[in-house]
Amino acid sequence: MLPRLRWGWLAVLALGPLLAAAAYDAARVLEAAASRGPRVVEQAQALVQQIERSGTHEELQRLKDINDFFNRRLAFRDDAVTWGQPDYWATPLESLDKRAGDCEDYAIAKYFSLAAAGVPTARLRMVYVRARLQGQSLAHMVLAYYPQPGAEPLILDNLRPEVLPASQRPDLTPVFSFNTEGLWQGAGQVTAGDPMARLSLWRELVAKVRAEGFF
Repeated sequence: MLPRLRWGWLAVLALGPLLAAAAYDAARVLEAAASRGPRVVEQAQALVQQIERSGTHEELQRLKDINDFFNRRLAFRDDAVTWGQPDYWATPLESLDKRAGDCEDYAIAKYFSLAAAGVPTARLRMVYVRARLQGQSLAHMVLAYYPQPGAEPLILDNLRPEVLPASQRPDLTPVFSFNTEGLWQGAGQVTAGDPMARLSLWRELVAKVRAEGFF
């Protein structure tokens, strides 16, 4: 059994100008959607409009808006069914194209959409957890939002529709977390290295997301 870990992971590893130089480009998002067909354009237009609206709101409302957007529009489906392979990390447009995704895809779509809406990526972390569901402990991924360093995070999850503080999600045990700035493991304050080097799926995903104009 995995040990119970604290949510208050603090350290940040900066990755320099390579990541800092990227920026959200709504026109490029729509252009990338157009290459996938009219159905994806419709979904992308709705997302771009949601990002624009959310960008005028307080951050807590942005979290709720984007969390609701993807929880409503995507159906949960395993990668083996959607992509024909055991593990595939989809971009927001890829998920909207399929109208489906697994837990990683929900978290990915929310992460980059919130970043596009102006939420600093230093406040967002993709978190691998063990989730207790119907008496089983399952590998799962959520998105965590830290309003301040060391604060209790809010959890965005496809298993539950509400954005809730981590203390109200005792069914989740964090294992490790990462974003485009760092990688954290365990309960301490020491980084576990460069996420772009350690997580090849994440590195490949960030390149695809950039090409679509989200980041």
